[in-house]
Amino acid sequence: MDCMRMRSYVNLVSKQSNYYSSKSNLRFTMTHSIPRLTFDELPSEIADALRVKVERLGYLGEFFAATAHQPAALKAFIDFTDEAKGELDMRLVELIALTVATMKRVAYEKNQHERLAVRLGYGRDWVAAVERLAPEAETVLSATEICVQQFVITAVMRDGADTSHLLEAVVKILGVAQAVAMLMVMGRYTTHAILVKCLNIKAPVPSIFDDDFGA
Repeated sequence: MDCMRMRSYVNLVSKQSNYYSSKSNLRFTMTHSIPRLTFDELPSEIADALRVKVERLGYLGEFFAATAHQPAALKAFIDFTDEAKGELDMRLVELIALTVATMKRVAYEKNQHERLAVRLGYGRDWVAAVERLAPEAETVLSATEICVQQFVITAVMRDGADTSHLLEAVVKILGVAQAVAMLMVMGRYTTHAILVKCLNIKAPVPSIFDDDFGA
């Protein structure tokens, strides 16, 4: 994907975000047609799978509260989230999560992963660089991170079409197994973004750039 097209896409995302935020009649309110379960109401297998996460965060994510009505599917999704990473470096996992969430304008996932990235020691400058969606212009990102983000941006924008040349570049750097892990992680966060938007789920925490988290 050439630099001009990538910048055009980033500009389009920014314009769309500004448009929706400025139109009060287009703002959605949380629907209660799918009730949100409390932690105590979760099926036992889901509660067990999420207990450590809930204790660490101090809250039950609304995504899980809404989707726990299909406990077997949700448990498989949780397991897939853990297994999909394989041996992929956590910096790349967070880069993929932040890239997809930024492109899809999903604050629920973006804001939480910003905080996780800071807690993991990657720093606010790194998060900001990832969210600018202009990897070819970044000096904070490593060559591997630039290559992976170029692929993810193009794949999400094109729904995976005509990305084989970029995937080959990733395979050369990461190897087959980790390149497949990258695809799996990207698929996970893309699917998650669609579900979150369908459910009108709001971010439980602000962006780190709105409250100086980790500054």
